[in-house]
Amino acid sequence: MIFAAGLGSRLRPLTNDRPKALVEVAGKPLLQHCIENLKDVGVTKVVINIHHFGQKIIDFLEEHNNFDIDIRISDERDELLDTGGGLKKASSILLSMLTEENEPILIINVDIISSVSLKNVIAQHQEHENMATLVVRDRSTSRYLLFNDEQQLVGWTNISTKEVKESRPLKGDENRLAFSGIHVISPNIFQLITEEGKFSIIHTYLHLAKTQKIQAYHDKSKLWFDLGKFEQLKQAEEILLNSRN
Repeated sequence: MIFAAGLGSRLRPLTNDRPKALVEVAGKPLLQHCIENLKDVGVTKVVINIHHFGQKIIDFLEEHNNFDIDIRISDERDELLDTGGGLKKASSILLSMLTEENEPILIINVDIISSVSLKNVIAQHQEHENMATLVVRDRSTSRYLLFNDEQQLVGWTNISTKEVKESRPLKGDENRLAFSGIHVISPNIFQLITEEGKFSIIHTYLHLAKTQKIQAYHDKSKLWFDLGKFEQLKQAEEILLNSRN
């Protein structure tokens, strides 16, 4: 699933007439980069949620014949549901597309460009039989996920406000890592999500981590961009263009 429903407020005025998913970097819209990366690892079925200028995403996909894969739309144009609500709304579509009962579902934000091995993330998820596997990185942020030595999610903290949320008893020596916007879930998770309406998937993970295996995949690859700001767009464009030369 590609999360593409965001407003892209930090990229205005680029998003005054288009969704963030169709903002271009290195000659291609972010959505195209994302779809092509998924195809490169063998993904043939994709759900995309839409909200801001949603019809433009639908038109773009039609113009490109859905990039020759099975792409379906989860329509949030009536109400933007955040990551957790968006995933729950798309659950019936996602479940209908599974070819195996416990086939992993890869989720990625449309504005993430990364060199992480998605195949390795999925392999770890399956090997450890996780309910969810969260790709995390060492980077500076105000909000961190907390993991124990077994890479199990045990909590969350905001270092600016000193707020802490505890999923399992904290010892004080937990690994503080930043979420990367890439995760893999078991389809069984939909039976466990109790929240309704608009909510964050991180809130769900913190709740489920009390009883379920919600594990970190520690990404140390060199390339990772969350393209929510102009400076990041420029940096990513330079790197992507240079990599083609």
